[in-house]
Amino acid sequence: MRARRNDLGWSQEKAAAECGIHWTHLGQVERGPRSSRIENILKIARGLRTTPGALMDGLPLPE
Repeated sequence: MRARRNDLGWSQEKAAAECGIHWTHLGQVERGPRSSRIENILKIARGLRTTPGALMDGLPLPE
């Protein structure tokens, strides 16, 4: 998520507004201490103009 947001040149606040979520939620999901429901993953992907799969590519599998 952070990489895509940076590609767009957006702050967390701008990205969160585009996604329709609170910027603190986006920041926590980006850093990893918080997971997100599928509904929010879809919102984030749409807001960042990408796909949910592209956001998940390269993530480590949970243990």
